[in-house]
Amino acid sequence: MIPWIQLDSAKTPDGQQELRLKRRGSEFSIMLGTNELMNSRLSGSEEALARLSCQRIAGHLQPRVLIGGLGMGFTLRAALAELGNNAEIVVAELMPAVVAWARGPMAEIFTGSLDDPRVTIREADVGQLIRSESAAWDAILLDVDNGPEGIVHKGNDALYSLAGLGASRTTLKPGGVLAVWSQGPDAGFTRRLKQAGFAVEAVNTRANGKRGARHVIWIATNGR
Repeated sequence: MIPWIQLDSAKTPDGQQELRLKRRGSEFSIMLGTNELMNSRLSGSEEALARLSCQRIAGHLQPRVLIGGLGMGFTLRAALAELGNNAEIVVAELMPAVVAWARGPMAEIFTGSLDDPRVTIREADVGQLIRSESAAWDAILLDVDNGPEGIVHKGNDALYSLAGLGASRTTLKPGGVLAVWSQGPDAGFTRRLKQAGFAVEAVNTRANGKRGARHVIWIATNGR
């Protein structure tokens, strides 16, 4: 058995916890304490987040897509594969270390996606970008923390509050989509999406195609 090797670590934005990047052969893992947040072998649900969202905006001209959370780039790469050359994708990542890992130790799994001319990386809070513009985005894809119940940074909870969802709806174009990844179901979050004025569909998906942990993706459409 090949042992895990820790490549780097970084404090979470509140300074209270630590993310660790580990490698075993060609496999990467990002850990928070004893919790594995992501693994390079398990990409199915993050790819589904992009695929389901981009299918909903397939008819939009020059689509602008905001992705909250870079992670291991699964969602970004899947979005690039779905969208045409006229698309614009902005990825907001709060932790500079995660961007550095993507350009450094994990560059091989990012396969040049960060250098795609359609992509801009912003080392910023996705919530601030959401609140900064109105009717700006065709889709917002949130793979931030563990979903509506965050464990990495409690400040992320504001994204999933009724006020935060209202801000997302304001910054979406008519017919735009807010897509949210979660480790598991959350009936309260579904209700908040509806209260914020979205038409909502909750899609069950798996971490690795038809296998692995069960995750949930909410597809919330701005009908106005």
